[in-house]
Amino acid sequence: MVNIHVAHPGRAFLLRAANKNERIGRVMSGGNASIGKESAAANSVVAAVGLTSLKVIVGLMTGSLGILAEAAHSALDLAAAMMTWFAVRLSGKPADREHLYGHGKVENLSAMFETTLLIGTCAWIVHSAVTRLRTGNVEIEVNVWSFAVMAISIIVDVSRSRMLYKAAAEHKSQALEADALHFSTDIWSSAVVLVGLGAVKLSQWYPAAQWLKSADAVAAIIVAVIVFIVSLRLGLRTVHALLDGVPPGLDQQIAEAAESVPGVGNCHNIRARFSGPQLFVDAHVLVDGAQSLSDAHKLTDEVEAAIQKILPGCDVTVHAEPLEHHGEARQSRAAGG
Repeated sequence: MVNIHVAHPGRAFLLRAANKNERIGRVMSGGNASIGKESAAANSVVAAVGLTSLKVIVGLMTGSLGILAEAAHSALDLAAAMMTWFAVRLSGKPADREHLYGHGKVENLSAMFETTLLIGTCAWIVHSAVTRLRTGNVEIEVNVWSFAVMAISIIVDVSRSRMLYKAAAEHKSQALEADALHFSTDIWSSAVVLVGLGAVKLSQWYPAAQWLKSADAVAAIIVAVIVFIVSLRLGLRTVHALLDGVPPGLDQQIAEAAESVPGVGNCHNIRARFSGPQLFVDAHVLVDGAQSLSDAHKLTDEVEAAIQKILPGCDVTVHAEPLEHHGEARQSRAAGG
């Protein structure tokens, strides 16, 4: 009987030479994905710079406190967009000797940072809206520039949020998803400002309808609550990812895929974790201990392929154990007990 112990890690600089062509293909694919994510994040930064500059210029020209407040909001968006761009660039770096699983977790940290900003923004909006409702102090200047800059803001935010959501889904990036959520909230906040501008204008035309001045504050509170709920859900998912959480039932799917390979008696000690969008899987399988090392090696390759078939792009490490040795060890433990 031959005691077989086969393990062939799939980490960046430890991949087997036998899979050289596959490794090169993965690297090229990962590089293209990184470029796509960086492009989406960079476009978001450019849009944020443009909107912030436009709002500052119009706010100073008109003396509108409302537009200047939106400019400050856009400046916060710019900081978040730059953070996302930096995180996407860093997460695309290959694994090294200090980060064997790569740098993908940086995206999760960026998503958590943006989620915190969103929740803080919601709190500020609610506080401002409640203060306005209690004091009745409405500082909104209505002119054509006010409407124009907010309309442009909505158009740009719709465009870049769609782009970011598409890129986030394509590259499974939490950082881009958080950035998209951030700019989606800008659409709602800009719409609320437009509602407020319209309501104030109507109250000027119809003095009997002074209650319309409070419409923007009420709408702002509703939007803030919705954004808070969505942000909280994203934040919980981010924490789940940072704690190496995986979807329920993933281990069972991996076991079933491995055990479907002829010659595999059992799949156990399954571990899985995400590093950004990249999934890493470790698994132990029981095989015939009398077969040659070469045959056992081929069998573990088949197990890897079976797991990658249900989890495309995942990095799999398979450890083979002799079926006979496993049975003897189990009997020994039973006798000792």
